[in-house]
Amino acid sequence: MHQKTQEISTSLQIVCFKIGTEEYGIDILQVQEILKIPKITKLPKSRAHIIGVMDLRGKVIPIIDLGKRFGIIADLANSSRAIVVDIEGKQVGLAIDSVSHVIKVDSGDIEPPPPVVKGISGKYIVGIAKLKSGFVVILDINQIFSAEELVSM
Repeated sequence: MHQKTQEISTSLQIVCFKIGTEEYGIDILQVQEILKIPKITKLPKSRAHIIGVMDLRGKVIPIIDLGKRFGIIADLANSSRAIVVDIEGKQVGLAIDSVSHVIKVDSGDIEPPPPVVKGISGKYIVGIAKLKSGFVVILDINQIFSAEELVSM
């Protein structure tokens, strides 16, 4: 008797969002909530990508313009959203242009980043999901900020 080996396939649920015209995604397990950007209090002398802070049910959390953090020119509008995530025990709001949808991606459909992006920006990228509609760059939110930046937020 021959025993068949089963190939184990895993999948991820990805929250897809736009910054400018590009589509990005993060693992849904890293997302605490998605909300319309409320009133933001600007902070003096903060880094360019730190928009300010907001009140989230009595807790003050920083709001980061993810486009500026990545060097992408995108104007946040009234339709902009914040994805609230937990990065090493710290709640952070990631300001993005819009949330598109949630997709389920088979791990076999995720390619590692090509060598051309493995430089400084490559550390943010988990992989690139190939979809019928195009590509989604999957980000590792735990790599977006250095330890020094997290302490100063």
